[in-house]
Amino acid sequence: MLLADSGFANSLAPAALRNFSRPPSLPGNAGRLVLRWLPEGNCAVGEDVEKLKQRLPLLDYLRQQSWTARPIAFGPEFVGLCPLHPETRPSFYVNARKNLFYCHGCGQGGDLIRFVQLSRHLSFRQSVAYLEQQSTVPTDSLAVLEQAAIFYQQQLERHPEALRYLQQRGLRDSALIKELRIGYAPGGSLRRHLTVHGYSFDLLQRLGLLNPQGCDAFYRRVIFPCCQGGHIVNLYGRGIAAAFAHQFLPGSKGGLFAWESVRQFPTVILVEGLFDLAVLWQAGFRHATCSLGTHLNAEQFQQLCDRPRIVYLTFDVDANGSGQQASQQLAQRLRAQGIITRRVILPDGHDPNSFFVQGGDTRQFQSLLEVASS
Repeated sequence: MLLADSGFANSLAPAALRNFSRPPSLPGNAGRLVLRWLPEGNCAVGEDVEKLKQRLPLLDYLRQQSWTARPIAFGPEFVGLCPLHPETRPSFYVNARKNLFYCHGCGQGGDLIRFVQLSRHLSFRQSVAYLEQQSTVPTDSLAVLEQAAIFYQQQLERHPEALRYLQQRGLRDSALIKELRIGYAPGGSLRRHLTVHGYSFDLLQRLGLLNPQGCDAFYRRVIFPCCQGGHIVNLYGRGIAAAFAHQFLPGSKGGLFAWESVRQFPTVILVEGLFDLAVLWQAGFRHATCSLGTHLNAEQFQQLCDRPRIVYLTFDVDANGSGQQASQQLAQRLRAQGIITRRVILPDGHDPNSFFVQGGDTRQFQSLLEVASS
């Protein structure tokens, strides 16, 4: 059920499960990527299933479903309350690198498709179809996301609380704010705006722009559009108050942020968050990109490895050490692909955004790049 060569599997799964090499969403003896409803030897759909799971990693999907978890030290593993059954003590473990889960409470485990089967009570085929819908953005949806982004941009200038928040986060360059297409969701008017443009209530809910009550899902959040291939594929909302958690729309977050403009550089600075990227661009470090978290999906990792380059890993220096642990693990994976890495160590408790907000400048950050360790 869990990968037998994984320390995660060996330490967490019952002995009876350790002999299985594939999650249960791939039936049979699981030595082959052949679905039981396909003719023998037809691996094309099995390969498509693997690509689907790469496009929409398990951890990303769970977070989109509002699952909260804490990282486990020294590994790509997370633990939180099980979404499959009621519990008060966290027993649901996820290995972000293996794309697997296991719950000690209910004994369920497997991959993303298995989780959808269990949580939504769907068959294997229905689960694959559901995830295909979640991970791809049809043409009409692209148009809706574009209209929503334009609307949010228009709202930013009309709401002083949003502009004050950007200033508090160190972002003051109005030209850069427009370049990044940053907007604001005040709530209360997105639905009316988009339905006037002919988009149905059902479509807006299906995309995640409206919550089950029909209200703006990004209420009181600063909005960053995530683009790929010239189209908006997702929206990221950052709450301007602690009560409003940051969130994405359902579906893949896509590749590295602004990769089309960054990939040409022989050296790249990789950061966790979009405000980290924004202040670095504002300071002149235009070769910075963002992974929207410490755990890269398959597409993001492949982008960093698409040509020889030096990658400066500039993750948060958290009190619990999770940012630096993730940085060290990613450095090892990149070096295995022939990519030169440098780990940038910020002052304790800082990320790039807070470094600049609290008085750091371009010269000081450049000094940190120059002394970055391999």
